[in-house]
Amino acid sequence: MQDERTDLGSPNGWLRRAKSNLIRAKQPKHEEVFLEDLCFDAQQAAEKSLKALLLFHKIPFRFVHDIAELLTVLEQNGISLPEYIRAAAELSNYAVEARYPGPMEPVTEDEYKEAVKIAEMVFSWVESFITLDIGGTTDK
Repeated sequence: MQDERTDLGSPNGWLRRAKSNLIRAKQPKHEEVFLEDLCFDAQQAAEKSLKALLLFHKIPFRFVHDIAELLTVLEQNGISLPEYIRAAAELSNYAVEARYPGPMEPVTEDEYKEAVKIAEMVFSWVESFITLDIGGTTDK
């Protein structure tokens, strides 16, 4: 089931937003910033990158934070996924529960670094399909 949204913006607009999240995820960590929040930015970078690719191929998608679902939709529409891109599904763990206080274990420095690495790979892979226009375009 697809959300009824008609003005989704352009693939480049989504990729620019993904790049913004990736840059935020890689910022030097202030002592009061949680690694979970930086991992959420990494997750968002991967999610928005994949949605940019779906838009680029004119493939409808639901507005979900489930990266595994987005990867499945890509595959179902004939997009071959390298194995290292499939690893992005694990970033979905940072989409909701990790952002709030509660029973989830704190994110470790190694988990954070891995989340950023995966997000960077997804962004670069998608960018290889889409020309990123970082100029003065204001497409949101």
